[in-house]
Amino acid sequence: MEHITPTRVYVLVLIALLFLTGVTVLAAKIDFGSHVINNIVAIAIAVTKATLVVLFFMHVYYSSPMVRFYAIAGAVWVFIFFVIGFTDYVFRGVIGIPGI
Repeated sequence: MEHITPTRVYVLVLIALLFLTGVTVLAAKIDFGSHVINNIVAIAIAVTKATLVVLFFMHVYYSSPMVRFYAIAGAVWVFIFFVIGFTDYVFRGVIGIPGI
């Protein structure tokens, strides 16, 4: 059985996404003191916006528990890959071996 989402939900999500887009623009103009912190703030805003899109526009919020499980599993894998990438980025050159 399909769930019919009220238009009001879509309008509220749209307003939230537009607000977060404005926050993204403001955060891009602010220097948080470290490029790592700037990246973390930008990614946190992007993850919040992506979560809203996945939950409401892709109807995961109203789906079965199995669909939610696979959506969360995919998000966990993406998080793991980001952590691996940021670890490489942050600690590059710390070992003292040139190029590593």
